[in-house]
Amino acid sequence: MGPGWRAPSVALVGGSVALFGALGRVARALPQPAAVRSRPGRAWRWWNLLVSFAHSVLAGLWALFSLWHSPELLSDIQDGYSVSGHLLVCFSSGYFIHDSLDIIFNHQSRSSWEYLVHHAMAISAFVSLIITGRFLVAAMLLLLVEVSNIFLTIRMLLKMSNVPSPALYEANKYINLVMYFAFRLAPQVYLTWYFLRYVEVQGQGAFLTANLLMLDAMILMYFSRLLRSDFFPSLRQGSAGRDVDGEKFLID
Repeated sequence: MGPGWRAPSVALVGGSVALFGALGRVARALPQPAAVRSRPGRAWRWWNLLVSFAHSVLAGLWALFSLWHSPELLSDIQDGYSVSGHLLVCFSSGYFIHDSLDIIFNHQSRSSWEYLVHHAMAISAFVSLIITGRFLVAAMLLLLVEVSNIFLTIRMLLKMSNVPSPALYEANKYINLVMYFAFRLAPQVYLTWYFLRYVEVQGQGAFLTANLLMLDAMILMYFSRLLRSDFFPSLRQGSAGRDVDGEKFLID
């Protein structure tokens, strides 16, 4: 198979949407912590985070294994191609579509608008990669962020469930910071440098560069929130007593 297999790609993306829809139904059937059960407004967020966690584990490890198994791909970020990378992009495209629909249909657009912006950027970029078969390696590098998301999601699940284990939260806090640098900031910095230096600012290259720069701003904003919340709580502003019901993003 090569870059031209567009029709099968549509089916793969659709299958991924259906898969995450099924995972969402499984998440709703699982028992919830008492702290979530006692606050009905948190139920959707809990279910949504469980599905997000499943995607992070699968996509993050998939991206990591694919690049480890085929390191030669890193020498050709623009035109390097692998079936594994193509399947991974289709898989994650399906997740982003599913999550966008989940947010909209459950009337969470206002509290989760940042996710909708992020997902629109990701879906449009990934669709262009699927159509052209170019920059798939860049997408694989970007999806390493899902390794970081594993620990970020664990952080949010721990906060929501009020797990009486400060040591567990503290341990994850530092692991989360290391993973943020290694799998979110580092690939993002490298790809930004690469695109600005080597990719022509026209057509698909210009579109992906603009997406990348917008993502840079979002990642720095989230990093600032994370540092203020977990390491410099005295710098937090306007979050005292703030509820997390319905909030999907890292707020406090």
